[in-house]
Amino acid sequence: MKKTMLSLLAISATAISFSASAQFAKPEDAIKYRKAALTVTGAHFGRLGAMAQGRVSFDSKVATDNAEIVAAMAKLPWAAFGEGTDTGDTKAKSEIWTQNAKFKDYSEKFQAESIKLVAAAKAGKEDGFKSAFSATAGTCKACHDDFRAK
Repeated sequence: MKKTMLSLLAISATAISFSASAQFAKPEDAIKYRKAALTVTGAHFGRLGAMAQGRVSFDSKVATDNAEIVAAMAKLPWAAFGEGTDTGDTKAKSEIWTQNAKFKDYSEKFQAESIKLVAAAKAGKEDGFKSAFSATAGTCKACHDDFRAK
């Protein structure tokens, strides 16, 4: 049942990511959408970080569950960085639009690393998980450093 739900979530995430830009009646709707997607991603990524940093015990099942959510959510926010969404209630820097190829590259690296994180969590080896978490976190940091206002 859970695998079926996660599969449906992944399929829905993919479908939503392709059509998300068409869903936004107003730029502020896109901003709310991407902020919500990134908030959910951050919540689950934070749980993984607690394990990677040793604040909570490593549990392969819990890590896998959270990593799968991160990987599914990693597909969603990018379509909501469309034209006209550079102002308003956002921390997005203008460089997202002036350096869009770099921004897209960062988003693709995050998605790729999040898939590796799922595999590492499923493998159940704490050291491998920590390494994959670090690589994934590095993609987040790079994007935040270059494209997110403090």
